[in-house]
Amino acid sequence: MGFDSEWEALRGQASDRQTNIRLNQVAPERSGPTPGGGPADFGSTPTEKKAAANTIETELEPNTKKATDWADEASETAVKTFDGWQTAAGLKKVQSTWDQQVKTLMGRLSHEKNALRGATGLFTQNDLGIRGQFAPISKSRLGGI
Repeated sequence: MGFDSEWEALRGQASDRQTNIRLNQVAPERSGPTPGGGPADFGSTPTEKKAAANTIETELEPNTKKATDWADEASETAVKTFDGWQTAAGLKKVQSTWDQQVKTLMGRLSHEKNALRGATGLFTQNDLGIRGQFAPISKSRLGGI
């Protein structure tokens, strides 16, 4: 018997067999996502994501802005004090670099805040989409799961 004929015979035998899948654990059946919650083994819940986004909005962003304003005022005073010296030029360069870094930080905080707020919806949509892909498969074909 050649390879091709043996392969065809094995494929035929495999398609005739009933395949059963057994999972070690099956999550309880749910009618949909759990708002504000989630399974214990998931990295974070929607509530935790919302709290983190709120912390960024109510604490990190405003406090960073206050610290930036304070530092800008102190730098401006120092530049005026050292006017005419090379130190003033150096302070201006440092202040420019500082302002760019703060702008980058504020943008990153805003991005992270928005990502945290959007993550819950994305996870839910992804889960429902995957569930929909498996819906056509009958339970009997999966061994009664």
